[in-house]
Amino acid sequence: MSSSAPQETGRQRLWSVDEHLADVLAAIRPLEPIELQLLDAQGCVLVEDVTVPVALPPFDNSSMDGYAVRVADVQGASEEFPAVLTVIGDVAAGSGELPTVGPGQSARIMTGAPLPPGAEAVVPVEWTDGGTGGGAASGMTPASAAPEGAAGEVRVHRAAEARAHVRARGSDVQAGDLALAAGTVLGPPQIALLAAIGRGTVRVRPRPRVVVLSTGSELVQPGEPLAAGTIYDSNSFALAAAARDAGAIAYRVGAVSDDADTLRATIEDQLIRADLLVTTGGVSVGAYDVVKEALTSVGGSGGSGGSGVSGGSGGSGEEDVQGGGVDFRKLAMQPGKPQGFGSIGPDHTPLLALPGNPVSSYVSFELFVRPAIRALMGLPDVNRPSVRAELKADKALGSPAGRRQFLRGKYDAGSGTVSPVGGSGSHLIAALAHADSLMVVPEDVTSVEPGAELEVILLG
Repeated sequence: MSSSAPQETGRQRLWSVDEHLADVLAAIRPLEPIELQLLDAQGCVLVEDVTVPVALPPFDNSSMDGYAVRVADVQGASEEFPAVLTVIGDVAAGSGELPTVGPGQSARIMTGAPLPPGAEAVVPVEWTDGGTGGGAASGMTPASAAPEGAAGEVRVHRAAEARAHVRARGSDVQAGDLALAAGTVLGPPQIALLAAIGRGTVRVRPRPRVVVLSTGSELVQPGEPLAAGTIYDSNSFALAAAARDAGAIAYRVGAVSDDADTLRATIEDQLIRADLLVTTGGVSVGAYDVVKEALTSVGGSGGSGGSGVSGGSGGSGEEDVQGGGVDFRKLAMQPGKPQGFGSIGPDHTPLLALPGNPVSSYVSFELFVRPAIRALMGLPDVNRPSVRAELKADKALGSPAGRRQFLRGKYDAGSGTVSPVGGSGSHLIAALAHADSLMVVPEDVTSVEPGAELEVILLG
């Protein structure tokens, strides 16, 4: 994104988007590593290299259901002149004691079972008569139904080369190999690898615990009837879902009324389970902007507590409205001009206070809260990916001078174009639901013509 110089609006400084984000990230440090069980570590970031203790697979094994044979015994075999071998037993996955395959012998073998001594290859059951004395088999007779199938004779209709259908020991990874490097995010494939090499626990940075609170006496929980002058609380649901999407463990707190004492008590109650607090609403200049009022007497600023705040640059004297450990500021952006950031409570838990309009709140989350969550996780890349795209629109898009505008868009990767979705109003949540990107209009641009190139932040 392009940067802009700090501006002044009366006595209050107007922060740029980049300055505010830098201030947030400078105050966030990764959470301390802990040892977690594998499934609990999903989505977390490794803090140490993991090496392979034993080869994988740990022994030569069959990749097919069939018969373990010696190559010389099936050389030249065909349907007209099959190789007739004595079946000396079964080798199932998990078998311990293995039969030795001698000249003219074979053993029934199942997928994943260890290759028995003396055998050099595996012929699939479809290349044989399955021990029935008939034509080509389509499968094996279950051992439980016909245990005698593990004995007798089998006719092999095709030759096999040495090591055919055999997975070699260590063909996946060798003992001492690097399995996963520090910094790896553990998804399902990585969890599978850790389990396959015998790791029951792993040392990671935990997923941050994010508590989301929305404020406003007008807010009603979805599913309840609306009274006159009330609306449903969508912000806390949107931001809790966004926090989960970013990799956090999210706790959504129901809407808090416009009462400073109630909000203060709620915040203090939530500190016990929060690595990061996010509020929405109550940060502007109205008479009922309760977040500002409540945070004037909640826990100190700065410091380097265990919750991940190492102290931000904070405000600049009289230029910022101080609220305990939270600075309330105005940003040169649209939507999302009013913002708050700081730390509260005995552990200096980081808090980001977002505006209450739904689109303002969500855009602010994407720009500032998501990077903070990713920084707590110890990820090097904290921002959403962005691309350059050509504006596809019927008319030019207007943007206020001196403000970086974020417009909802629909990105078409095939054509490299982006189209606006809905208007610029910060209350238009329906348009947000149909957008997959944010179009960025720089501070020094007031009009973007169709066909112009824009930066596009991808949300999916």
